Amino acid sequence: MVLQSLINGITIGGIYALIALGFVLIYKASKVLNFAQGELVMMGGFMCLALSGFLPIWMAVVLAVIISAFIGFLIEKVVLKPLIGEPILSVIMVTLGIAYMLRGLVLAVWGPDIRAFPQIFPEGAFEVNGVVIPYVYLGGLLLSLMAIIAFILFFTRTTIGVAMRAVADDQQAAMSLGISVEKIFAISWAISAVVAAIGGILVGNIYGGINVNFAFIGLKVFAVVILGGLDSVLGAIVGGIIIGVAESVGGTYLEPFVGGGFKDVFPLLLMLLIMAIKPYGLFGTERIERV
Repeated sequence: MVLQSLINGITIGGIYALIALGFVLIYKASKVLNFAQGELVMMGGFMCLALSGFLPIWMAVVLAVIISAFIGFLIEKVVLKPLIGEPILSVIMVTLGIAYMLRGLVLAVWGPDIRAFPQIFPEGAFEVNGVVIPYVYLGGLLLSLMAIIAFILFFTRTTIGVAMRAVADDQQAAMSLGISVEKIFAISWAISAVVAAIGGILVGNIYGGINVNFAFIGLKVFAVVILGGLDSVLGAIVGGIIIGVAESVGGTYLEPFVGGGFKDVFPLLLMLLIMAIKPYGLFGTERIERV
């Protein structure tokens, strides 16, 4: 039973980590907390659901990811670009407005009811030493790992990835080297929307259904990035696994004693405990301000 909970937790945690990478990417590039990340997850899932009605499922997945990238790019260009130079708090409040707008759009088009999500992976499971692993969990874990590896390789090995790291370290220095900071911001939002869409599609597959409450995944992802460190890619990965495992273990072993819903609370309690010891997160950059 313990091993079963760990496998389930690592699978969900890998998806949380993938979504959190998009959050960290935007923060590293622009120091903006994107409170619309959960809504981008929800939109990615619903777009895949809509497209699967008249396209093969894998084609629907690819097209949903491409459309999500365009939406992320459009949000930065149309909504956030005019706010360059404004206080960071103003930009953060705008991301909250984007979140409510996307949620309202989904409610208007699809309503509040849970809708069955098309299956990407085959039904059934296989057993290893008494541990039953559904194919949907295995597929979700493998795809999330592949996406995380692709993200890291892009961030560390490509010209655009190096430019993004330069902007994250020092925007003024990056601009002096001829790097377009505005372009990097737009690419960051596009990539963030892509990983959010992939995460939404994978979670929809695992749960078998999707509704507007999918946006609350953003709260768990926020816990992930706070736990791992707002500006740490490694922290997003480690934090995602910790939150996923804590959620699974809490739901399996603690929820029967303290009541339903504790699996959603337990990871947050764990985050608060760790934050009391390491205020900047497990891998976050510590900042010392001298006055």
